[in-house]
Amino acid sequence: MKQSKNQKKGPLYIYLKITVDGKSVELSSKRKWESSKWNSSAARAVGTKEDARELNYYLDALEQQIFQAKRSLIEAGREISAQSIKDILTGNVEKRKKILEVFAMHNDQMKALVGVDFAPSTMQRYSICYNHTRDFIKWKYGTEDRDIKDLDHDFISQYAFWLKTVRNCDHNTTMKYLVNFKKIVLICVKSKWLPDDPFSNFKLTRKQVERTALTEAELQRIAEKDFENVRLSNVRDIFIFSCYTGLAYVDVKNLKRTDIQKGVDGENWIFINRQKTNALSRIPLLKEALRIIKKYEKHPKCVADGVVLPVLTNQKMNSYLKEIADCCGINIELTYHLARHTFATTVTLNNGVPIETVSKILGHATIKQTQHYAKTLDFKVSEDMNRLKKRLVRKKQVLA
Repeated sequence: MKQSKNQKKGPLYIYLKITVDGKSVELSSKRKWESSKWNSSAARAVGTKEDARELNYYLDALEQQIFQAKRSLIEAGREISAQSIKDILTGNVEKRKKILEVFAMHNDQMKALVGVDFAPSTMQRYSICYNHTRDFIKWKYGTEDRDIKDLDHDFISQYAFWLKTVRNCDHNTTMKYLVNFKKIVLICVKSKWLPDDPFSNFKLTRKQVERTALTEAELQRIAEKDFENVRLSNVRDIFIFSCYTGLAYVDVKNLKRTDIQKGVDGENWIFINRQKTNALSRIPLLKEALRIIKKYEKHPKCVADGVVLPVLTNQKMNSYLKEIADCCGINIELTYHLARHTFATTVTLNNGVPIETVSKILGHATIKQTQHYAKTLDFKVSEDMNRLKKRLVRKKQVLA
C-alpha cells in the first residue's frame, strides 16, 4: 500500500510489485483500502464483508493476468522482463507485424526511390511478388495476411510448391520470386521481429539455361529481308541495332541522340547508364549500327523526341518480331534478350573479342554475368580445333 503525496490519512492505493531477475516495476491496482484492514504478509484485505471479498477477488484476477502475460511472452518467444509484463497489462504492447504489411511498407519505400536507387522494372518485379505472396497466403491459410511468426521453412517450401504448381512458374522463375521474398524476410530478421532466417536451410539454386542466339546466316537473313510493311521494316532495324550494340529493349527505347559522343578513338560511341542496373555502358558503334542510326536521323518521332530510333511499346515490338521470324524462316522466338545474346556470342565472342571487353560493353559487374550469355557456338569450336590440327601437323613436319 502506498500513500499519495500530501496524503495524511484515509485509505491508501494498492500497488502491484512485479520482479524478474532482481529488476522491479510497480503498477497501480487503481483500488484503495484502509491500512488497518490490510494483511501485509498475505497482500490481501482482511475481513469477511462484501467489500473485502470483492477486493480480494479483484486482486486474485490481477495476479492471474500477470501469469498469463508471462505465458504469452514465452509462447511468442519474447524476452521476459518486469517491464514487458507491465506493458502487456497496461496495453502498451507493440503490435506484431504481419507479412504483407512489411512487404507493402518495403514496396512503398522502393516506389519513392524509383529513378534514384531502383529501376521501374525492379519495382514491377516486387509488385508482382507481393501479389503472388498475397495469393499464396489466401490459398494456404484462407486469410488476408499472416503473422511474421508463421515464416518458417515449411512456409517457404509450400510457397515454392505453389509457385510451380498453381502459378505454373518454371524453376528459375520460382527462384527469382523467392529471392525477392527473401529480402522481405531479412528485413524481419534484422529488425528482430523474426528470431531466425527461414531461408537458412532452403537452397535458392537456379538451373543452368541453354542460351540461344542467332547464327551469322540468320542475322544476315533478317538484315537483308525486304519488307513492304514500313512498321515491320522499322522493328527489324531496331532489332538488328540491338544485335550490334547489345542494348536491351528499354535502353534502345530511351537512347537519346545526346548519348552518342566521340570516344577515345575519335569514333562515335554510345555512353549510357543501363536502366536495369544503372551501370555505365560504353559501346563503340559498329558500321551496321551507324547505318541504322543514320537511316532514322530525320524520322519525325526521332526529331520530335530527340531519340535515336522510333521504338514502339514492348508488346507491339514483340508482336512484330514474331511476324518477322515467320517471314525470314527463323524457328526460334525473336526477342530483345535474344538480340543481346546474339551480340555477346555471334557478333563479339565468336569474332575474337575477349570476354572482358564484352562484359564491359554489356555493362556487367562481373565476368560471371557475361558467361551466361557467352555460349560458344559449334562452328567456333570447329574453327579452334582446325587451327590446332594445323599446328600439330606443322610440328610433326618439323620433327620429321
